[in-house]
Amino acid sequence: MIKVLLVDDQPLIRSGFRALLDAEDDIEVVAEAANGREALDRVRALRPDIALVDIQMPVLDGVETTRRVAADPDLAGTHVVILTNYGLDEHVFNALRAGAAGFLVKDVEPEDFLHAVRVAARGDALLAPSITRKLIDRYVTQPPRPTGGAALDQLTNREREAVALVARGLSNDEIADHMVITPLTAKTHVNRAMTKLHARDRAQLVVLAYESGLVIPGGG
Repeated sequence: MIKVLLVDDQPLIRSGFRALLDAEDDIEVVAEAANGREALDRVRALRPDIALVDIQMPVLDGVETTRRVAADPDLAGTHVVILTNYGLDEHVFNALRAGAAGFLVKDVEPEDFLHAVRVAARGDALLAPSITRKLIDRYVTQPPRPTGGAALDQLTNREREAVALVARGLSNDEIADHMVITPLTAKTHVNRAMTKLHARDRAQLVVLAYESGLVIPGGG
């Protein structure tokens, strides 16, 4: 059973998502919260698998809520998925940098929403290349300023190559084909890079790859 926390300051939004989720046999909405501070209390008490968090809320917004969840090792089992009305904007990028596993636009199709919740519960929120490529497309349009590549110096050459391919939207199988290695070895390179860079998931690897200059927006 996938345990979900709904966090949004609009009761109507929460009730709509709850109705959709509660209709599924493998998903349970364990609680709701109207702001980030309430959300942190619920996460600490209930340890949900997924926290669906609105990006803009009173008291404590989605970015800061995400940062606090991601910074607490006791909450490593909770994956934050950002809810937004506007698609990928700077607020969402900030949330991804803070440790969000992914994002959903509130007008997402119901079947896509349910699929995303199940994928995020496995810890693979941005494993789907199509989602990663959407992230990249927007990053190319309005890329953040690079912050330097010092963080990547601790990676081996093969790990750097794997991270660059993740940032270009490739799945583990595609990375394996490109690097002429097995999918298991590709997954190992990606996982080791995530550990060394303290990245919770592939979303953060994409951000780090672009911000470090390992991958240049629009570089093909």
